[in-house]
Amino acid sequence: MRYKIAPSLLAADFARLGDQVSAVDGVADMLHLDVMDGHFVPNISFGIPVIAALRDLTDLTFDCHIMTSNPTTYLAELAEAGVDLVTMHVEAVADPTRAASAARALGLSFGVVVSPPTPWAAVEPFVELCDLVLVMSVHPGFGGQAFMPEVLHKVEAARKWVDSHGLTTDIQIDGGISDKTAPSARDAGANVFVAGTAVFGADDPALAVAELRAVIEGVTGV
Repeated sequence: MRYKIAPSLLAADFARLGDQVSAVDGVADMLHLDVMDGHFVPNISFGIPVIAALRDLTDLTFDCHIMTSNPTTYLAELAEAGVDLVTMHVEAVADPTRAASAARALGLSFGVVVSPPTPWAAVEPFVELCDLVLVMSVHPGFGGQAFMPEVLHKVEAARKWVDSHGLTTDIQIDGGISDKTAPSARDAGANVFVAGTAVFGADDPALAVAELRAVIEGVTGV
């Protein structure tokens, strides 16, 4: 299984976003972009102009986690800004079938997100629509929260479902991911790890990515 690291821009120094993105370019696999509206979640992050401005700085996959009440509204603008993958909460779009079609029509990959209180059953009918399923291991809306191990049963369910149906769907986990928590998420079946504070809170973000990857892959001596 190929493991992927997706640093979360929400934890970066917003006064020097370009430098922060450049710091993980070439070592990370994806850049996780949390777009929040202050309504679906109680926070506002950044939007399309910021994403577009960063696109020229890196070839990293732009993984846009849409935390808004109307996640399909800006799909065209996100695609134009250079986003590669969009993920939407099943709590915001109970049946994401049309949303998946709309995203793919714009050349976007598509995924569904499940928050901690929501059961796996809410997502299961739509896994075949997805390139990625995101299990939140914190409550969405703010960075720096503590990892919630009680969600790992959903990661296990997602991995079992994907493997039993012969799919290549990625299983992503987001929230409180560090060298201490990532191994349990890996063992549960996650292969894409969103890390914010653990990467951008470090003195050397590139080294932090390398060290996290080594822990996940079981390599020592990094």
